[in-house]
Amino acid sequence: MTPRSNLVVAPWPVLRTTSLSYLLPLLLVLLIHPWRGSCHPQCLDFKPPFEPRQPLVFCKEYTKFGCCDLEQDEEISTRFYTIMDYFDYSGFTTCGKFIRSILCQECSPYSAHLYDAEDANTPMRLLPGLCGDYCADYWHQCRYTLSLVLEGLGSKSVQDPGHRGHLARMANLTAAMEEDQGLFCDFLVLKDRQYCYPNVLTNAELNANLGSVREDPEGCLELCLQEVANGLRNPVAMIHANDGSHRFFVAEQLGYVWVYLANGSRVDRPFLNLTQAVLTSPWAGDERGFLCIALHPRFTTVRKAYVYYSVYAKRQEKIRISEFTLSPHDDNQLDHASERTILEVVEPASNHNGGQLLFGDDGYLYIFIGDGGRAGDPFGKFGNSQNKSTHLGKALRIDVNDNDDGAPYSIPPDNPFLGETTAMPEIYAYGVRNMWRCSIDRGDAATGYGRGRLFCGDVGQNKYEEVDLIVKGGNYGWRAKEGFSCYDRKLCQNSSLDDILPIFAYPHKLGKSVTGGYIYRGCQMPNLNGLYIFGDFMSGRLMSLKENTTTGEWLYNEICMGKDQTCRFPKLINSYYKYIISFAEDEAGELYFLATGSPSASARAGVVYKIMDPSKRAPPGKCSIKPSPVKVKGKLIHFYPKEEFVINKKPTTTAAPTTTTRKTTTTTRKATTTTRKATTTTRKATTTTRKTTTTRKATTTATAETTTPRKTTGKTATAARRPTTTKATVTVHKTPPRGGGGGGGRAGGRIRTYNQGSRGKKLRTGAVRLVSADGLRDRGRVEIFIHGQWGTVCDDLFNSKAAAVVCRQLGFTASLAVMKRATLGEAESAVRILLDDVECRGTERTLLECKRSKIGKHNCSHQEDVGVICGYQTGEE
Repeated sequence: MTPRSNLVVAPWPVLRTTSLSYLLPLLLVLLIHPWRGSCHPQCLDFKPPFEPRQPLVFCKEYTKFGCCDLEQDEEISTRFYTIMDYFDYSGFTTCGKFIRSILCQECSPYSAHLYDAEDANTPMRLLPGLCGDYCADYWHQCRYTLSLVLEGLGSKSVQDPGHRGHLARMANLTAAMEEDQGLFCDFLVLKDRQYCYPNVLTNAELNANLGSVREDPEGCLELCLQEVANGLRNPVAMIHANDGSHRFFVAEQLGYVWVYLANGSRVDRPFLNLTQAVLTSPWAGDERGFLCIALHPRFTTVRKAYVYYSVYAKRQEKIRISEFTLSPHDDNQLDHASERTILEVVEPASNHNGGQLLFGDDGYLYIFIGDGGRAGDPFGKFGNSQNKSTHLGKALRIDVNDNDDGAPYSIPPDNPFLGETTAMPEIYAYGVRNMWRCSIDRGDAATGYGRGRLFCGDVGQNKYEEVDLIVKGGNYGWRAKEGFSCYDRKLCQNSSLDDILPIFAYPHKLGKSVTGGYIYRGCQMPNLNGLYIFGDFMSGRLMSLKENTTTGEWLYNEICMGKDQTCRFPKLINSYYKYIISFAEDEAGELYFLATGSPSASARAGVVYKIMDPSKRAPPGKCSIKPSPVKVKGKLIHFYPKEEFVINKKPTTTAAPTTTTRKTTTTTRKATTTTRKATTTTRKATTTTRKTTTTRKATTTATAETTTPRKTTGKTATAARRPTTTKATVTVHKTPPRGGGGGGGRAGGRIRTYNQGSRGKKLRTGAVRLVSADGLRDRGRVEIFIHGQWGTVCDDLFNSKAAAVVCRQLGFTASLAVMKRATLGEAESAVRILLDDVECRGTERTLLECKRSKIGKHNCSHQEDVGVICGYQTGEE
């Protein structure tokens, strides 16, 4: 190197060798940097890397993927040439390559790791971490350039007082380091040899799929989440107004709809309150309630909202579709007096209520109604879904535009069955069982591909869940088919069926209740574009489908939460509550899902999560939005996340167990080869045990919990959060109720049964017992004794009145909850299913006196075994 003469003047005072020992402690502090055994792509602004909108000119190696846009690239170029002004041609040729490479590491997709900046709470390195051999070459050839590089950083960081102070301390050390290779490389070398520069560029494992969505060894897509709302009671729907305000509206099953502003705060007054009209209950698994809301696509001018809810009227359970207008005095509240009934449909049973409203690209309102309930669509010769003279089991399409002075709606002129005299004119598609959550594809932002497509998840019966692409006039096969397989073989073999097969179906090993999702068309996460993301309510599994546009096939990938450092970004989390109720997109097209830890309409355990891809973001500035102002009347409730961010989590030792842990098993996308375990935590009410010689049983007052919140990482479920539950105060027996004794089973983690007549008394036909995996006497799977054997009861039509009959037989005076879909345990295959379709008035002595199917005749599996939770009303013993 041949520096120019002005290089003789050091930019900072030269350190005397006699003072080195005085500054050695400071040097050691500066040299001790944390390093980790693994890293992930992350920029110095603590966000994922991106593809620049314009090619880089100076740091060209990062023009496809990195952490710099063209503006940052130009700033680095300016700093480089400012430094190189000190050199003649020979010095430029020799040292330019080192200085350029060091400066350009700000653009590396691993810049945060190179600068020890992966944790926003710790100090950042002044220069990127180099590998030992590279540092040695740098010292031998261009050691005296270090002060110039640091001086350039000083001018860059003049607005950062902390960084300025750091550089001032370094000034006295620079000359000593330039003379001592050991000090020089102690300062510059990154101890992690695998991730230092330039090794990080040649690491095949790191760079194999750089910029793509990260996958675990089993092919599961690793994503992260951001908590955006919490404390909700079964949040069933989330929508936006498409008015530039970027507000979103969240509906609770109980009947409330809340407004959230773009900054995350909630308006304290509800947008809508229908709690007095909505038919629902606090029991876990009740499908009735406020189920959906849709705003008119021209909401800024039409100012109307449409709602879908359950109601009890004229001694009948019904589905009601109503119209409301926006209050003239408050843009964040509907006029509750403006309700106008659009459509009502009588529900034969309390389940399969459907529950989707949405507007299509054609401006029409689409309504998705279930098949009427019970099991197997037993209504009529072919069932409701195949019967076009009823609205049940259908997708309807109506026109609610320009309806102020006439009928509440009209029929679109191109509805497919207008020419059939026996068909309901509103029908758009039929043969559906119980479609839960549908969405319209916005289409690819660049090409428009896919725009207007209608996707739905249709909940299955015993074996399969499915995702359908809905088209006009389509027959989706139920009850002839369930997924791709025959359900009713006679109907299935009918050549006139002409049904449309699902784009994807999965067995109950993966989940038992599909929740339809969305095609991602947002801006912030380009890797997810075109990915259909959906989930399962029962298993808590997040899933995705990607279309092969050449073959038309949809490729499946499971989604799991990023582990290790994958989600170590500000505000990100990597766990969620298990029960996935719904999906949603905001005004910008970003994707969310709504889940709860306790599927009860009165438990404040619901959370809204935003789906985040930590592997790649959009370039800075591309996705900027400026929400239009919203005038708010009342107060704003600011949002405070409850979940600990991954970046703040500290390694801890395993604490002593304070809860009872139970494992359940589900399968991965490769259902034949891999098993994944989801860990759940069950809380037990504390009991007070007293020694007594009387026959009076010890009791305890507790808060009834319909279920325990559980959280999952996609692969592993955890219960790290305290549940918020329905506080219905009851007195629960923790010793066997009258006439009750422990059933058989193994000690330890055995299945325990509690029933009448187990203390040497002869069991009568119709006796019942509760089979519990947790050793609890007040809850469990319902089993009934008939003809000398115990068997289970299916959950179809089984409600709180039937539960009251069971609890009264066991010595309790109240039923606290009905637990469906084998929530309290699934019987072994050797156990017979004895009762199905049980409907009680609540006054019967046994379930055999209730309206029911014949003994042993059923249309269900053990995955639908019903359970109950029993107790006493306050003040009773």
